[in-house]
Amino acid sequence: MALTDTQVRKAKSGDAPYRMSDANGMYLWVTPAGGKLWRWKYRHGGVEKLMTFGKYPAVSLADAREKRNEASKLHAAGVDPMAKRKEEQAQTENTFQHIANEWLEHWRGGKSPRHADYVKRRIEADILPCLGARPI
Repeated sequence: MALTDTQVRKAKSGDAPYRMSDANGMYLWVTPAGGKLWRWKYRHGGVEKLMTFGKYPAVSLADAREKRNEASKLHAAGVDPMAKRKEEQAQTENTFQHIANEWLEHWRGGKSPRHADYVKRRIEADILPCLGARPI
């Protein structure tokens, strides 16, 4: 049976964390501290995975269901929704490459142009291929 907004609102914390099931693998995880998290459990490539959609009440029941439906569509198309989310997060300004470029511009002041270019080339050749896309 699907959850209602009233049930979610009235959920109280207990001695141990517990879940309140909604539908299609989604549930509300209630922690002993009183936190309420929307989670979706699914299997991809034979491995059980868990995706979190956010905290209640910041993410309402309707929003959580909408996010679950979007993730379910990706999963049905053969795409791992968690891998896609991580890939999208890595493309933001929070990557090692972005931070390294900001540092280099800050550090460059007072250095000779030749030395600054040398350091930039070494970073681009040795560090960024391995760490550039990683989120900080």
